[in-house]
Amino acid sequence: MTVRRFTPEGMLQHAPYEHVAVGTGTRHVHVSGQVARAADGTPLAPGDLAGQVAHALRGAARGLRGAGASFDDVLRLTFYVTDWAPEKIGPFMAGVEEVAEEIGLPLPLPPSSLIGVGHLFEPDVLVEVEATAILD
Repeated sequence: MTVRRFTPEGMLQHAPYEHVAVGTGTRHVHVSGQVARAADGTPLAPGDLAGQVAHALRGAARGLRGAGASFDDVLRLTFYVTDWAPEKIGPFMAGVEEVAEEIGLPLPLPPSSLIGVGHLFEPDVLVEVEATAILD
């Protein structure tokens, strides 16, 4: 499997993510929305956006590993954040940076979207992350 990530000239530079990913492979891996929950469903990092981002990314990493993949294979990440406002970018990125080395998440991130939503499936869930990867 090969994933090449880059930001072409003329696109916004110095973003916390690359704008383009080109993947070559035959097996696609889709990790469903991961949230800050322990395996038994216990909420993790209640009320803490940075903590929930870190836990959700750990969950995505577990899903990728279960399929024999890693963040090196990820083509795209999608984040859903409740009640999004631009001033939340600091805590959001703090959660990303807290866990990046631990889970092998490249910085800048793979192509990513951050989508603000009114709420997720339970009121204490502040963030959800989905990952798409490709393998040979």
